[in-house]
Amino acid sequence: MKKKEENFLDKVPSIKEDITWEMSDGHVVVIKENKGFYDKLAQKLFFSPEKSRISLEEKGSYIWQLIDGKKTVYEIGKKLDEKFGEDASPLYERLCEYIQSLSSIGFINLK
Repeated sequence: MKKKEENFLDKVPSIKEDITWEMSDGHVVVIKENKGFYDKLAQKLFFSPEKSRISLEEKGSYIWQLIDGKKTVYEIGKKLDEKFGEDASPLYERLCEYIQSLSSIGFINLK
């Protein structure tokens, strides 16, 4: 029997508990602690920072603020379309890629 394929738009993203963020000039700034072995080594040898600050652009900041562990990717897309309209096109292709990127770098979970 074939396994039922999941629709990515039905997934619910949530920000990982160990991720901190703040607002700066209307944009989200994600603060990532560099605490792995190689991070510590780079900090000692090359004076790398203990924390990295990653600023998200306008649409990314808007998406980030919609990620609450309750809304599906589809629902986030509807809100994105309401706010940005044609500027967000192609809407779901770009949104899915962005959500997958946030997940792959370890900022969010998908359930």
